[in-house]
Amino acid sequence: MDKEIDVWKQRNEILHKKVNRQMAEIKDLNKKNETIFDLARKFPHKTYSELEQYRDADRQEEAHSVPLTEEQQSLVKEVEKAINKNKGVCISAELKKDRTPLENRKRRAQEAEGELSILKGLETNRVKEAQAALADSLEVNESHQRLNGKLQERVAELEDDNKKLSSQIEDQLDRARKAGL
Repeated sequence: MDKEIDVWKQRNEILHKKVNRQMAEIKDLNKKNETIFDLARKFPHKTYSELEQYRDADRQEEAHSVPLTEEQQSLVKEVEKAINKNKGVCISAELKKDRTPLENRKRRAQEAEGELSILKGLETNRVKEAQAALADSLEVNESHQRLNGKLQERVAELEDDNKKLSSQIEDQLDRARKAGL
């Protein structure tokens, strides 16, 4: 019986660790999408513009972590070359001279936005899957806790029965000794 209780305790500990890990993952996912309001609560001493800079830095970091297609990388290189080549020149005016590349860039930007929305959808699905797995784990944990409680009640009953039987045996032995057996 003690082995069974130890096994249930070990399983219960494993489930608690799993639930805690999943909760940490969900919290990490939610931290990545902090709003200005969340940041203001987190850093009450900062101004709105400082909070925007902080949020924009997070967005830039996230943007750099998204892998770019070869076409997008070539576009970034073109823009960087244009910036370095034409320092002091209005780039938008230069782009207006040739409308075809501008239209291509708009199309590429729209494709990139579409890819980004797909990635956000995938991330949302991942969060929902993690929440479902967490709910399942919590349900199993609750079931194990109920079963563990029943086992503990049964152990307590058996201990009481054992004490009663022990006292009955002691009484019978005392009576037998007094009777001279």
